[in-house]
Amino acid sequence: MNSVPEQRTVEQLLQRGVINLDKPAGPSSHEVAAWVKRVLQINKAGHSGTLDPKVTGVLPILLQDATKAVGALVSLPKEYICVLHLHKTVADAPLAATLKEFTTVLYQRPPLKSAVKRQIRKREIYYIDVLEQHKKDLLLRVGCEAGTYMRKLCHDIGEALGVGAHMQELRRTQAGPFNESTLTKLQDVTDAYHFWIEDGDDSLFREIVLPVEYALKHIPAIVIRDTAVDAICHGARLAEPGIISLGDVKKRQLVGIYTQQGEIIALGISVLEGGIIAQVKRVIMEPGTYPRYWKSKQRQR
Repeated sequence: MNSVPEQRTVEQLLQRGVINLDKPAGPSSHEVAAWVKRVLQINKAGHSGTLDPKVTGVLPILLQDATKAVGALVSLPKEYICVLHLHKTVADAPLAATLKEFTTVLYQRPPLKSAVKRQIRKREIYYIDVLEQHKKDLLLRVGCEAGTYMRKLCHDIGEALGVGAHMQELRRTQAGPFNESTLTKLQDVTDAYHFWIEDGDDSLFREIVLPVEYALKHIPAIVIRDTAVDAICHGARLAEPGIISLGDVKKRQLVGIYTQQGEIIALGISVLEGGIIAQVKRVIMEPGTYPRYWKSKQRQR
């Protein structure tokens, strides 16, 4: 059944929702996602952007069909609040100069305990702001490209200063469109589900489970006609006649393909050539949600 994202039932949100979870220190990101799956009694839940067990903060959890959109979220820019501990005191001027030098594209090798192959990577640091300083401890706000190793960044800053340093604490405060303003604690997820099941009160649930479209608002949107929706659900390429609104889309760009009601149908790669607007990459909406207006080659014979 098609539905305006903001008017979805609780059952529909369980199928195509996302939770901006405040990950606690202790469990792994995978364990947190598994816990959410058990509490909500659903078949699938996944996270976008792994946080180490000791790290807290923003961890978007996608539910059921919404997990098909996880690929659009893992590469989003991140922001962290970090406590960097210097091994010796450093004067203000060289500290400021060094932090400025690190606000650039860096080369990083993943640490020994990393789950990925230890190849050198390029990662961009957008900004490093000193929020507070107490003796050898610095409270930093860091904006960076996805996949940046904050522990390695702290170590390298200490090396550049010539005094040594290490990361003492870390909290993620932003991942793409998700920030601390909509964070939800694990206990709130439990409460929201039981209020709905036991009391029929879905107000808290609707407050913490957002439509999956919220997680994709950073992606350029293409709006199509209702008559083209089911064909896209079956993986057809999106051609010009099916378009209502194209927006500012460039070639070879990840795009979201939407209904006129604002529902995400699929993620695609823009083509903009020979009458073809986009090639479907990942279908999110179930086929049959909208009426079928197209004929397969087998039916045409």
